[in-house]
Amino acid sequence: MDLGALQRGIDAAVTATADGYWPPLANLARLTEEVGELARAVNQAAGPKHPKPGEAVAEVEAEMGDVLFTLALLANQMGVELAAAADGALRRFRERAAPPAQG
Repeated sequence: MDLGALQRGIDAAVTATADGYWPPLANLARLTEEVGELARAVNQAAGPKHPKPGEAVAEVEAEMGDVLFTLALLANQMGVELAAAADGALRRFRERAAPPAQG
């Protein structure tokens, strides 16, 4: 699925619910919460953190999906096309990573 299709699918799903979109700041708080859950999952999978006895192991893939879903939802609200935003980020990365021009 491409990012545009993801955003359209999320919009269709969210607008079909009784609650619809939450306010943007509430969704930013949700995104922050999801990133924290991703951090915990990565720390369990690749860091020193181990689940406590009886605690479920967090799944990195599921947490990344939740982050992406919430980011796309917020992008919809803010009128941002994620594909264009990602293209811009990649361009800026390449510009910063490029070797200095020889003169």
